Amino acid sequence: MPTPPTTNETVVEVQNLEKHFGAFKAVAGISFAVNRGEIFGFLGPNGAGKSTTIRMLCGLLRPSAGAGRVAGLDIIRDTEKIKTHIGYMSQKFSLYDELTVEENIDFYSGIYRLPREKRADRKTWVLEMAGLQKHRRAPTRELSGGWKQRLALGCAVLHEPPILFLDEPTSGVDPNSRRQFWDLIYDLSGRGVTVFVTTHYMEESEYCDRLGIIYRGNLIALGTPRTLKTQLMPEAVLELDCARPNEAMDVIERLPEVKEVALFGKGLHVVAADAAAADRAIRTALTTNGFLLDRLERITPTLEDVFVSLIEAQDRVAGTQGEVRR
Repeated sequence: MPTPPTTNETVVEVQNLEKHFGAFKAVAGISFAVNRGEIFGFLGPNGAGKSTTIRMLCGLLRPSAGAGRVAGLDIIRDTEKIKTHIGYMSQKFSLYDELTVEENIDFYSGIYRLPREKRADRKTWVLEMAGLQKHRRAPTRELSGGWKQRLALGCAVLHEPPILFLDEPTSGVDPNSRRQFWDLIYDLSGRGVTVFVTTHYMEESEYCDRLGIIYRGNLIALGTPRTLKTQLMPEAVLELDCARPNEAMDVIERLPEVKEVALFGKGLHVVAADAAAADRAIRTALTTNGFLLDRLERITPTLEDVFVSLIEAQDRVAGTQGEVRR
């Protein structure tokens, strides 16, 4: 997918943002900025703080500490004004199943207070953008997950917001629907809309202009997908193909030169501190144990490799700190 143009104008800015629920810190002091026209991704496992952050930015949750601005508006003082400058789509889609596709669009036209003279044109645009012309009179409850997803996106951008917040928008839909949905996101970004999207799908993260990785309420990495893959993982990653990869993995993971090994597609990814030493050890071990090695080479880490490495590093630090506290 081509990368749409962005500008250096900051439209979302967060400084030391926190959200506490009792003693639990859902968001633990994060800072970042998003530029106009950018597709900015928030990657993290469930419970990492992604949705909590996006709800604070949308004026739906009050921060416990820190500051932030969206479209030049303060996220604490200007929550109602912010809501008129953004589109928001949650993973639950916020649609009314008893209404038809058209009736849902009409309903949200009223919610967003679209001028009556613009409603027909905007409805036509949404139906065309989402490919829903043939489904316009269908009850929403009869739509598949992918079509509901498209309708929810259309309703979120009816009022032509300059900033769009998408909270796990592709959760629960099939891979083909996810790809088609991202085509729509790229189309909106190409029109100048800033898109802030949360996800736990690694392949979706590759589509973002920049990416923040959040874990246990902390922003542990920030940069373009390429930067994250080439600069933030100190260990080497080797990829190998051989027969019986599950059995080969049992042999490889016992090697002292190997930090970890995991199935990746039809092959294996091996993480090691010393690529040359691991290469020699793997070849020797597989030959000794009767495995035919088809390919073994060092590769640029995938985002999944980087993600796992960063998470494990955070867990090691947390474990060490826990031992000190005890």
